[in-house]
Amino acid sequence: MTPGPDEVAELLRQGIPDSTVQVRLFSGHDHFEAEVISEAFRGKSRVAQHQMVYAALGEHMRKAIHALTLKTCVPEE
Repeated sequence: MTPGPDEVAELLRQGIPDSTVQVRLFSGHDHFEAEVISEAFRGKSRVAQHQMVYAALGEHMRKAIHALTLKTCVPEE
């Protein structure tokens, strides 16, 4: 079953505890846009930041979420 935007946001908050997260549906029921702001991203490349997001979503990223558009940054960006 595909998670909703609130469930995706909660998964991200749990996986990246200090994060501020906004998630919305982009197209259909399994395409999402997410903005994740976290101090944990400091000093990490954009690829590493996105890998952290994918890790937080775990199996949902491999099975239920078809597409995810990401914006990641540290708090003052």
